[in-house]
Amino acid sequence: MSRYARMNRRCNPPSRTLIKPLIPRPRWTGENALKQHPQILYYPAVMNSPFIRFALVAAVSALTSSALLAAGGWDDDYSKALTQAKAEKKMVLLDFTGSDWCGWCMKLGKEVFSKKEFKDYAKGNLVLVEVDFPQGKRQSKKLKDQNEKLKGEFAIHGYPTIIMLDSEGKKIGQLGYMEGGAEPFIAALDKLKAH
Repeated sequence: MSRYARMNRRCNPPSRTLIKPLIPRPRWTGENALKQHPQILYYPAVMNSPFIRFALVAAVSALTSSALLAAGGWDDDYSKALTQAKAEKKMVLLDFTGSDWCGWCMKLGKEVFSKKEFKDYAKGNLVLVEVDFPQGKRQSKKLKDQNEKLKGEFAIHGYPTIIMLDSEGKKIGQLGYMEGGAEPFIAALDKLKAH
């Protein structure tokens, strides 16, 4: 350590010592800022926080998942679905699923629920309720509690499990994944409806 540095240390407490940064600070004014640091337009410094990024992703996924449910004719409110089924004299389809981790659930969604034949059938005959148990998606406490209660009430042990209720809310049957797409699935639903 040089003599000057030792003298400077003795005379000035560490909080008042003038330390030059190793990397000069950029000048954030005018064209200079955009030329030297174009990332300030695209990636704000606040996004460096992992918490902020996580919160943003969670908020976007919550908004899009509820919007997708509504757009596809699905709901996640059990009591509202029972009221609707009673008023419209339709069956209730409860889809117990792990939407973001269960491979068979995703396959059922892709091969059956997303097909035009099923959507057309559901419009006239079913009230669709997704009872989801995700691992990566956030859910409200009210929705989690409702789903856990339904899981216990219908003794669900695996996914996907489809519980069919009549318009009065009584269980009339149970299904799972079926090969062959929408047609055999709709045929199985019609059998349950006939009973």
